[in-house]
Amino acid sequence: MKKLTILLFASLVLISCVSGEPKPLQLNSDACDYCKMTIANGQFGAELVTQKGRYYKFDDVACMIHFAKSNTVVPYKAFFVCDYLMNNTLVSVEKCYFLKGGTINSPMNGNAIAFTSKKEADRYQSKFNAAILSWKELYSSY
Repeated sequence: MKKLTILLFASLVLISCVSGEPKPLQLNSDACDYCKMTIANGQFGAELVTQKGRYYKFDDVACMIHFAKSNTVVPYKAFFVCDYLMNNTLVSVEKCYFLKGGTINSPMNGNAIAFTSKKEADRYQSKFNAAILSWKELYSSY
């Protein structure tokens, strides 16, 4: 019985360590896991979490997508991006509306930004003369 209790406790600890929630980017300290540049702008940062709980950080959503596409062996659990209007706040890509192109100028020329509000994405679409994309469309565009 004691071994079973220890095994259950250890399992719970391991499960809690792989939460899949984003970890904050340390601006001007963390390096992009794709291009190796220092992550300096909290409007464009991104992060992915693997099924095993490993975190990878990026300075541009394009770097994250290129990294994910180049490493097809590792299964991913979650993708996060920074909301353009909430500096250095990571949110799930499924909750975002993306703008790409136009006059957007991101760190590694991915030229895409994310918004959690459709209203804000619409407002900035005309400002940047950019296309509104879903996560699936954005992912396929690189």
